[in-house]
Amino acid sequence: MTETEFLALAEQTLGAIESALERAADDSELDVECSRSGNVLDIEFVDNGSKIIVNSQAPMQEIWVAARSGGFHYRYEGGRWINTRDQSELFSALSRMVSEQGGVTLALRGEK
Repeated sequence: MTETEFLALAEQTLGAIESALERAADDSELDVECSRSGNVLDIEFVDNGSKIIVNSQAPMQEIWVAARSGGFHYRYEGGRWINTRDQSELFSALSRMVSEQGGVTLALRGEK
């Protein structure tokens, strides 16, 4: 994948995460605020002040996630973002992280 293709895919993915969280906040008790600065998505949990940071890393062609549970790297493989260590999928893993930090069980989906 070229850098241009990666940047477009990463932008689409960050937008999909932000949209999924906005839908989740509208449909549940989840209280989050999302803000974007370039390739960085900052997800703040209003109730407890914790954060999850999601950003794209063009040189490695990865999406990185920093959460209370740790730091994770995802590479695009077979049409999905896959964790480079445990092969988990990005939206599944984010669902777990958001549920843990936000105190509301939910499942995020990647479509916009």
